[in-house]
This record gives sequence, structure tokens and C-alpha cells, in this order.
Amino acid sequence: MHLVDLNGKWKMRRLHEPSWLEASVPGSVYHDLLNAGEMPDPFYREQEYEVLELSNDDYEYQRCFQVEAEVLQHDCVFLLCEGLDTLCELFVNGTNILNSDNMHRTYEVDIKSVLKQGDNTIHAIFRSPVEFALRKQAELPLSSCADAVEGISHLRKAHSMFGWDWGPKLPDLGIWRSLSIQGYDSARVDDVYITQFHEPDKVTLDVRVRTESWQEVEREIVVSVHTPAGVAVERRVFETAGEDHHITLEIIEPELWWPNNLGAQPLYNVEVVLLQKGQELDRRELRIGLRTISVKQEEDQWGQSFAFEVNGVLIFSTGADYILEDNLLPRVTKERTDRLLQSCVAANFNTIRVWGGGYYPDDYFYDLCDEYGLIVWQDHLYACGIYALTESFENNITHETIDNMKRLRHHASLGLWCGNNEQEMAWVDWDWENHYSLQLKADYIKQYEVLLPAIAKEVDPNTFYWRASPSSKGSFDNPNDENYGDMHYWGVWHGKQPFTDYRKLYPRYMSEFGLQSFPSLKTIESFTLPEDRNIFSYVMESHQKNNTGNEKILYYIGETYKYPKDFESMLYASQLIQAEGMRCGVEHWRRHRGRCMGALYWQLNDCWPVASWSSIDYYGRWKAMHYTARRFFAPVLASAHDEGTVVSLHVSNESREKVSGELRWRLLTPTSEVLMEGAKSVKIEALSSAEFDRLDFGHVLDTKEKKREAYLEYVFEVEGETISGGSVLFVKPKHFSFVDPELEAVVTEEAEQFVITVKSKAYARFVGLDFKERDAIFSDNYFDLSAGISRIVAVAKKDLDKPATAEELRAQLTVRSVFDI
Repeated sequence: MHLVDLNGKWKMRRLHEPSWLEASVPGSVYHDLLNAGEMPDPFYREQEYEVLELSNDDYEYQRCFQVEAEVLQHDCVFLLCEGLDTLCELFVNGTNILNSDNMHRTYEVDIKSVLKQGDNTIHAIFRSPVEFALRKQAELPLSSCADAVEGISHLRKAHSMFGWDWGPKLPDLGIWRSLSIQGYDSARVDDVYITQFHEPDKVTLDVRVRTESWQEVEREIVVSVHTPAGVAVERRVFETAGEDHHITLEIIEPELWWPNNLGAQPLYNVEVVLLQKGQELDRRELRIGLRTISVKQEEDQWGQSFAFEVNGVLIFSTGADYILEDNLLPRVTKERTDRLLQSCVAANFNTIRVWGGGYYPDDYFYDLCDEYGLIVWQDHLYACGIYALTESFENNITHETIDNMKRLRHHASLGLWCGNNEQEMAWVDWDWENHYSLQLKADYIKQYEVLLPAIAKEVDPNTFYWRASPSSKGSFDNPNDENYGDMHYWGVWHGKQPFTDYRKLYPRYMSEFGLQSFPSLKTIESFTLPEDRNIFSYVMESHQKNNTGNEKILYYIGETYKYPKDFESMLYASQLIQAEGMRCGVEHWRRHRGRCMGALYWQLNDCWPVASWSSIDYYGRWKAMHYTARRFFAPVLASAHDEGTVVSLHVSNESREKVSGELRWRLLTPTSEVLMEGAKSVKIEALSSAEFDRLDFGHVLDTKEKKREAYLEYVFEVEGETISGGSVLFVKPKHFSFVDPELEAVVTEEAEQFVITVKSKAYARFVGLDFKERDAIFSDNYFDLSAGISRIVAVAKKDLDKPATAEELRAQLTVRSVFDI
């Protein structure tokens, strides 16, 4: 029972300084200093480095609060700390009640004995995470991300706050989640776990309830389930202290929960109420979806499958890897996360991987994934580092794991728990074995193949546990084997391999791969001065955390396009190579559905304005890749595999219905004059992919000149509507004979949207639309366009950053294509 809310206004200061500043809880040191004007914006120019120095100090927070007499009459009075970041000494009325050292844990302390009626004081001291990490690293060197502050494996804090190859070194600290006082009488609900048993037209829920009691009296547990239509099913049992109560309820004609694009997402509310003589002592409310979900692993002709199976259906995972949304966590809100996840749904995601170098997101993140049909691959919070499994560390992470499994396990969207990111692979491929002890290697096995799976079996046996990402058979047995488990591939990008190298890989599940790009000019203007706008300026390089990132972007641009004529063209070209590379990989893996059953690219989002692998930048602006992802993740996809002058045309159907249509193609000149054309009727089964045509233009394109002056356009039409399509060049774009397409765009206004009609006088590749100062999400963007075809693009008024007239948008609209690079 909630008694006292300790959120809101506090005061804070650097430890032992005389003056206090206004502060907010939940919040953070950086957030409060920034609001007080005592700290520069860490995202502007190179001010990150100045702000980092602030984390070398200790800070304290304080506030007073009132306690009424009735609060002290409860049997138990607890202080509930939902997020302390990280090294915190907590005092109530001068008594040290807690010393915390884990950002990811929930702490609960009985404080009844130290409270008093009337005025009370709560006081927190936060020690420097940087000083702690460096000191512990000097005592025991442990490997971690090369781009981060050293020693982060010693501290249970979001690792990427210390820096990564896409993020700044800004290890903030403070009370980052809610703080409150809770009171209970007689007993409370200690734990609720729901197991589903599915039969035809019926789901039986086994609701296991555990209570904690302080009085031996008769009590009653009432469990009710409310359907999406509001109909309630209820059962009552008498509570026996110290025992598990398994309360079963039957849901007749259940409405099943499905991932995005595969069905609806109905949700049921489960209420557990503990009563004593008709008076409510405590309650727990959970929202669930009725579904079965696990990972199917079966031996086959290639090795062993790895695929999410939902309600008996094997699905191809489409999505990306999610990182912190902001280095200043108080700026992350439900509304902001909602916009990000809506963008995932709009781009046809059905899966999102919460990467292990961050934190377990807030409850609303998972609520939204439930509502939108996004399966969550949840990493535990260990990434790219070595951990010493001491007795105290093991105890700490055991509590951490139980806290978060219990908090999140009921969500319909939760698909799997994963032990860590890239650690098993690192022991094999990063030469750790020659630099670190056998004891640390043994600690790895104990932590991820013994301890964490044992906790999972006890706390959440209904959710699949996976040892590491990537992993194949465990125990360091070729962890990045494409024939088993999941795979990470970085030959494209880090190895500077061509995009087409993706087509040499046949992973069972590709959970990480990517290419970098720069964000838009508007985003770069937010952190630069005009003189900074050169990709090799100090400021631009400060916003590129991958050591050779800008060099690699230029390399891939040089392999693909002519040298950009100006800074903005450089930004545009960088986004095109990112989009083209991702498309090449995903379309190939979807063509091999069955052998490959997932493609999650690195990465979805940014935590600050930066050059990175993201498809959506820090401000929520879609890059070319996100628009391209909307097409290559579409449930029904037409794609082309080209090799020389031979092109095979495929259709992939990731829906639960058979699709019939017509696959049409045209071989065209740069001015879109027809050289050859053809069409074929297509029937593609549900949840399948197949080749439907193989074209050989060798007899037509028999010279280099002819290859430079022809392109293939293909579309898949269903009932006369183009569902999917694209174009193929027979030479690199930089060698193609582009003609000025003289793009024309007309903006008109309708009741709920603006409509942009785009026309071209020649073949235009990657037609990009934007507004100079406004932000918008376009229904389509960065598309290929042949002459004589009008492309209709809508901008919903709700998808504009602020209201506008058609005249204002016409004045701000920019249109470009590859020809303009």
C-alpha cells in the first residue's frame, strides 16, 4: 500500500559544497546541473569532455517529508527504491539504512524504526562511478569496451553510459527511478506468476500466488481476469501463509496475441487481491496476452534451426537492436519511447532486441511492445566485457536478475532472455584467452551457463533462455557459427567487405549487422557551428565514436557513388550506402526463409546526436535506412538477386495468408524508354519465399556501355496495386549514365494529411524528400522512380512536428536523388 511519495522537489550539491541547487526525483546529477545552469550542454560541440569531469566528484541529495501518525501504525513500513544510480549511501533521519551498488536493482528497506511523526529527512550520497571503476581496474584489470572508461565491468551500471563506439562518456548518477514509502498490515502479495495452458478454443491460466504475512489470521485471495471486452472471470481461495496458491481460471474462446503484421494484440487484465475480513490488504495487477511463444531449435539439413514460434507459427523476425534513448535518462519519457516504437511498427518490425550494454527499460516500454506486437529479445546487462564472479558479485547479480525477471516476465511481448552480448564470441575470437586467467574463463561458464539459466528456470521457466548473443552450442564451441543459434556479422563495415558479401552468409538468425551513416543536416546543426561542418573537423570527429568510422563511410561512398559535391551531399550519400547495404542483406536472408529466420540490424536509435549505425537519429528523424527498412521488412516483399546480367525475381510472404498477384518487370534506358518487359502470375504461400522468374540480359547488355545505360525495374502487384518493388543496376551507381531527372513535386492539402505528388523526366534513384526546417514522417521516401510514373507520398498532419499550411511546406520542401550527389 502506497503511503508517501518521495518523488518531486529535492535539493542537491557537490559533496561538501556550501550551496544547494534545486533538484528533481526521479532525475540525475547531470539533469539537475543542466537545469540549474551549472553545466554546459554535453551534446553541443565537444563539451562532452568537460562534463565528463563532473563525474569524478561525489554528490548528495536531500529533502524533508511529512509522516502522519497512522503511517507508523502499520505492521511494516518499507522504503522502496526503484532505481539508484549507482554507488549510494542512503540515510533517513541520520541513520544509514542502505548502501547500494547496482543501478539495475530494486531495493526495499524496513524503515519503521527510524521514522517519526511529523518532519523527517532523507539524504543520499552518490559516489563517483568513474573513481570506483578506475580504482577497481587498477586492483584487477578486466576487459571491457575499448571506447569506454576503463573498469566498467566492476560496476553494475549501464555500461554504455561510460562511452561506446556510438556514445559519449557521460556516466551520470542519481535517483533515476521512483522513491516511495509503502505500508502493509497483516500480509501482502509477495509474488504472482502466470502459466498458460492452450487447448482448442480454451486457455487455462494457472495463477501462482505467494504471500508474505506478519499475522496468523484467515485471509482470502481473489483472482479475476478481465477480457478485452471487459468481461470478468473470478475465483476465490483461502490463503495459507507460506504456501504457493495455484488458482486456475478458464478463458473460453480466447483472443490470441500475435506479433505485428501477423494478427491482433488483445490484452487481458489479471487482478490479484488479498483480503482480510473483507478489507483489502494488498493487490497486484498484471496485463497479459494469451499466446505461446518460444524459440524452436530442431536439427535439419543445415544444422539446427533458431526461430521464434508464436501460437504454433514459425515467424521470420524483423527488427533492430535498441540502445539507451538518451545519456540523460530523465529525458526519456513514455511519449518519446512511444514515438520511437510507433516508428518500429511503421517500418514493419515484429521484434526488438534490448541490447545488453544499457539498462532494463521502464515498464511502459514493455507495455507499448505488448500493445504494438513487438517481441522483445531481452539481453541481460553484460556486454563486451569480462566479469569476475566473486561471491559478492554473484549475490548482487542474482538479486538483479530476480528483480527484473519478476518485473517483466508477465509481458506478452517477452520472447527470450539472453545471457550477454558478444562475450562467448570474445573469448574465442578476441584473444581473451591469451590475456586473462582460466579462472575468469571458468567464471564465464558458471555465470551464463549455470547461474543465470538456473535463475531463469526457477523464476521464469515459461520464457526461453539463451546463453549469449551470438552463440551456437555454448561452451565456446564456435559461437558465431552460421549453422547454429544466432550470428553477428561485421565483415561488411569493420572488414570493409562489399555489401554483396551478405549474400554469402546463411545464418539461422542474424541478430546484429550494420553500416554507419551521418544524421541529417538539421541534426548536425544542433551541435555544430558552421565552421565545424566538415566530417574531419574536431567537433564532427567528436560525434563519431568509431575510431575509423568516417574513413569507412567515405570508403563505402567511394565504392558506390561519385565524390559528393558538398557537405550536405556527403550526409545524403552516407545514408544511401547504409540503406543499400542493409537492403542487400535482409532481402537475401528473407529469400532463404526457413534456413534463416531473423534479421535484427544494428542499431535502431541513438542516445545523442552522432554518426552511427542507427536508422532513427537522436531527434527521432528517420534516416534513409528506416524508410528502406519499411520496404524490406514489409510482410509481402518482391526482391531481386542480381549477378552479372542474370537477375532472379523472388517474392517473400511473411503473412498468414496466401497472396496472389502479378510480378512485372521492365528493362529501361536512363530516360525510362522500354528495352524489354515481361510479367508473370504469382501465387505465394503463407509464411514462405520463392523464386518466380530468372532473367538473363547477357544478349542485350553485351558491352560495358550498354550495362551503364540500362536498369531493371520490377514490381509485384496485387489487385492492380503495387505492393512491393525496386530497381537493379548492372554497374555501380557511380558508373551509371544518370540523366537529370528534373524532379517535380506538388504539395496539396487534404483534411488529415498533405499529399506530395512526385514526377520525374528520367530514372531517379533514391528520391529523398525533406523539409528544410520542419520534421515529418513521409508515407514513402528514398524510393526509385522511373519517368512517366507519379509517386504519391502522404504526410499525415499528426506526423508533422508542428502545424503547417500547404504553402509553408511547399516553400520548405527539398527533393533530391543520386543524380544530385
